Amino acid sequence: MRLAQSPKLLAGVIGWPVAHSRSPLLHGAWLARYGINGEYRLLPVEPGNLVKTLRALPAQNFAGANLTIPHKEAALALCDVLAPSARRAKAVNTLQFTGGKIIGSNTDGAGFIANLRAHGVDPAAGPALILGAGGAARGIGAALLDEGAAITFCNRTPERAAALARDFPPATTLRWQQRESALKDFALLVNTTALGMAHQPALQMALDTADARLTVADIVYVPLETVLLRDATARGLKAVEGLGMLLHQAVPGFEAWFGVRPEVDAELYRIVGGDLL
Repeated sequence: MRLAQSPKLLAGVIGWPVAHSRSPLLHGAWLARYGINGEYRLLPVEPGNLVKTLRALPAQNFAGANLTIPHKEAALALCDVLAPSARRAKAVNTLQFTGGKIIGSNTDGAGFIANLRAHGVDPAAGPALILGAGGAARGIGAALLDEGAAITFCNRTPERAAALARDFPPATTLRWQQRESALKDFALLVNTTALGMAHQPALQMALDTADARLTVADIVYVPLETVLLRDATARGLKAVEGLGMLLHQAVPGFEAWFGVRPEVDAELYRIVGGDLL
């Protein structure tokens, strides 16, 4: 007599574009490590199809999904329940489908802070300049504020930076044209834009005026060493790559979907980022 197998648990990452994502490799490594009958898929979804996709996934045995550019803010209104992290950031990067409801949370900030600490950086060491005004900037800005750091948002569209500053008092703003000359006043520079990502324009950011104690963090992880991080290293500044944030922010989602809290270790870095190193 053949015993029926439990259906495979599914999760995935929703984005547009999304082919560059390392999340399937990351979650696949954890699924294999812990012997779980599951699969994590790439889910390329255009912005206009997000609502239809979120309604369809639970019926296809998806336990949840991650969200990446450009869906993190749009998904906020589509969730039935929001975790405090998502309400605080006003952006969602992790979804859980349970009991007919969509539960949204934001793990970007926690993942970013964990990655800073893994590199020996104190998140509250000094004021932070955050480039960008999307969902990642929201999550990271909220987390840094909660750690006690002063934050300043800087975006190519100043109105978007101003909107973030209003949501996160006492955050301030800086005009894009001033981002280089003002570096001397900051202890942490964070690029949350897609600039510098593979197939995207490079981030134009001279570091000439930076204090020697500046830490430069980039959430881009393909390539692992962006032009910004290479320039920081060449100047003797502390550089923090984006791969660690990807690994750490994925932990809560994997635990919610597959029932095991996974570990971030050197082997995982090798598996997920081996060809980027």
